Amino acid sequence: MVFITRFFKSRAQSKTPELRRNQFFALFLCVFVLFFSQVARSTELVQLSVERADDGVFLSAIVQFDLPGPVEDALVKGIPLFFVAEADVYQNRWYWADKRVASATRTIRLAFQPLTRRWRVNIVSGLINNSAGLRATLNQNYETLPDAMSAVQRLSRWRIADNAEIEADVPHRLEFSFNLDLSQLPRPFQIGLVGQKDWVIAVQRNERLQLPAYKLADKPKSLSTPVKEGDK
Repeated sequence: MVFITRFFKSRAQSKTPELRRNQFFALFLCVFVLFFSQVARSTELVQLSVERADDGVFLSAIVQFDLPGPVEDALVKGIPLFFVAEADVYQNRWYWADKRVASATRTIRLAFQPLTRRWRVNIVSGLINNSAGLRATLNQNYETLPDAMSAVQRLSRWRIADNAEIEADVPHRLEFSFNLDLSQLPRPFQIGLVGQKDWVIAVQRNERLQLPAYKLADKPKSLSTPVKEGDK
């Protein structure tokens, strides 16, 4: 009995501060990976494609996710949600860091109108400030939340670059992201969201592009394949 007690005591004392730090870091890393793997499963990029036409380069995408209960409750209570889609095109350079040649941002506002019991979607080019007005390029009302969510989640032929900005037959890389912008929520409301994963709606993807030259007689061709499971 004395031997066993001394054995465990010596093992406990043998744990140096550095070993304890390493164990703590490993535990934190496991929790971090588990948390964001759950977030990744709840928000999925099911389709991503790019095509070149005579008037520019266009992106289409479908982001699939369900609104968690707390988020939907906030909507019904009159708090609008702002989703931000961003697309950056980089030209590959072996001798230096990749060069960003095009960038586009779109903000999608989703709100519930209590008086009419309808859902409203506003689509704005660029980033917006909730208090500065919408300046929306597209406004649409929907009878049901699923119909409104379909408009939020689907990006159809979004113009992300001019043809002159993208060199033909040169390797490029697309960085695409879509997320719920919590900074647009009312300030007092944001304080209570710290650490709540229900409010983390985000997805991002890097896609390699090989953009051929476009001729007016040609039809638009898809330049990117649909996203496959596990692609990054």
